[in-house]
Amino acid sequence: MMQQLRKWSWMLCLVAVLVSLTACANGDPSSVSSDPTEDPSAVESPSATADAPAAEANESAIAAAEIPAGLPVLTGPATVEMQINGGTVVMELDGEKAPITAGNFVDLVQRGVYDGVSFHRVVKSPEPFVVQGGDPQSKDPAVSPQLLGTGSFTDPETNEPRYIPLEIQPTGADAPIYGQTFEQAGITQPPALSHTRSAVAMARSQLPDSASAQFYVALADLPFLDGSYAVFGYVIEGMDIINDIEQGDVVESATVVSGIENLQQPE
Repeated sequence: MMQQLRKWSWMLCLVAVLVSLTACANGDPSSVSSDPTEDPSAVESPSATADAPAAEANESAIAAAEIPAGLPVLTGPATVEMQINGGTVVMELDGEKAPITAGNFVDLVQRGVYDGVSFHRVVKSPEPFVVQGGDPQSKDPAVSPQLLGTGSFTDPETNEPRYIPLEIQPTGADAPIYGQTFEQAGITQPPALSHTRSAVAMARSQLPDSASAQFYVALADLPFLDGSYAVFGYVIEGMDIINDIEQGDVVESATVVSGIENLQQPE
């Protein structure tokens, strides 16, 4: 029992590892800790009382969900292949349960954003946790390694960073909720896409709507991340390659091999 408690205490500490985005000097979303429990902007979770049962709060939050405008949307499944260390990793993305998150990822793959990026954070001990990469800055050898994990995708049309909202669909719901963790929204159902081993999810800062380009792959089941970070697909082939990734390894190329017809660009 004590060994299990130590394991989960260690993993909870690692939630802070999933930090991502731009430098704090200019007041961007990553200027605060990645631990959602420390978010000063967090919305208070509705309490389950006789007057406001948790189920009613859940239904209200889910009913209010709307897909944000102005972002790429994936309306169905898509498959992405990444070449890493000479091997092929195949990711199956879910555009039905994570249309914005998966759409953003597919759009960045199409743009070549992930070609040549490195995995700047790899945590395997004392227990398997995640491999994290996708910082566009990692392509530039002049960028200090200490800055990796602070970069975001800059949209060439606006010359501004593109951030996407936190998007998680509760089990049994018809649509995701946006901009809130499950705790903040009072959602008690588990997510439809959970952090099982091989889950592909977006890294973000402490603010819910701060994900951009950085992603991670779960090296083990990580249920304590469910409802706080957005899973949008799973590695269906090549987890042996993912398991062997070391810090500094590079995504040689990323390609959408099916489902590109499901990607809808904003008008």
